[in-house]
Amino acid sequence: MSKGTVVLAYSGGLDTSCILVWLKEQGYDVIAYLANIGQDEDFDAARKKAESLGAKKVFVEDLRAEFVEEFIWPSVQANAIYEDRYLLGTSIARPCIARRQVLIARQEGAQYVAHGATGKGNDQIRFELTCYALYPSVQILAPWRIPEFYNRFKGRKDLMDYAQKHGIPVPATPKAPWSMDANLMHIRCAAVLQNHPPSDIFCMTKNPEDSPSAPDVLEIEFSKGVPVKVTHLKEGTSKTTPLQIFTYLNEIGGRHGVGRIDIVENRFIGMKCRGIYETPGGTILYHAHLDMEIFTMDREVRRIKQGLGINFSELVYNGFWYSPECEFVRHCIAKSQENVEGKVQVSVLKGHVYILGRESPKSPYNEELVSMDVQGDYNPCDASGFIKINAVRLKEYNRLQNYSFRS
Repeated sequence: MSKGTVVLAYSGGLDTSCILVWLKEQGYDVIAYLANIGQDEDFDAARKKAESLGAKKVFVEDLRAEFVEEFIWPSVQANAIYEDRYLLGTSIARPCIARRQVLIARQEGAQYVAHGATGKGNDQIRFELTCYALYPSVQILAPWRIPEFYNRFKGRKDLMDYAQKHGIPVPATPKAPWSMDANLMHIRCAAVLQNHPPSDIFCMTKNPEDSPSAPDVLEIEFSKGVPVKVTHLKEGTSKTTPLQIFTYLNEIGGRHGVGRIDIVENRFIGMKCRGIYETPGGTILYHAHLDMEIFTMDREVRRIKQGLGINFSELVYNGFWYSPECEFVRHCIAKSQENVEGKVQVSVLKGHVYILGRESPKSPYNEELVSMDVQGDYNPCDASGFIKINAVRLKEYNRLQNYSFRS
């Protein structure tokens, strides 16, 4: 007798294929759900594999456009970057994937959802907080936290043995000694600490040393902090839809080895891990948007918005995309972007993004006001009082320091 229906976030790899069969073994009816968010995957083959393993239904969902428009673009507006370096490619993908998983579960009347995230990582938190936020009564099956599962499968060899026993197709070649997560935004490799990552770990980007010696010069047009057009200034070609824009920037950035980082980051669950990331298109947009934002935004508004960007990054990294506080922060950030409009010219070359210039109809930049050759509507004498008022606090600090020293 069935224990109920579970919607499994399925990748087609060894882990989730074994989980699919194991869940059936435990008495569940399994619906396999595979999200296309831009990873290099044979989705038709993955569908057939899930069907052959006994999935009751298989959903293969193309989420690329909504991933860019509803998740990547807000991250661009926020200049989202975790611990000053990580552009959150995996973090923003999880609520996108889990949202559709919940929709399928509700549609199919499934009481359970399941995933293959480990019990040590961030993804289990991101998936499950999204599921609980959007489907409060759902029950979650996380095999890598179920003793009957993780005591049985203590390593890859146990999974391989189980796969062979149950007729699950396995890769013909040994798996690389690192786990990978790929989507439109980036590729992440989780590796143990070693001196240098091997060259074959990188998939989206060329080695900057082997990249072209001539730059690609692009003009990126923003409206309300979101890219709406990218033009290659030499070739005269343009991209205008969100998916086209981001895919094209990945292509240009990848060609020049842009967006490679090797970091140790702090997981929300309380441990440090090493991550090797490739984020070519996202890195180009980070630099271009930052330049346009500074050019068009009031100084004090931007000071507040910078703090909101840090809040946003931490909330997303920790899995709280669908929380009231993250919704509030996204709303405030979107409001701050109303005048972030204009064009930025960038040169992409040998692993770097260089800002060449910018223009905007909404910039507070006043050439006459800032000119050293034209006085404009500014009296230099006013600066004396401004400086003296700001010096009051410093003089008092000096007085207290001297008093403390004498005593």
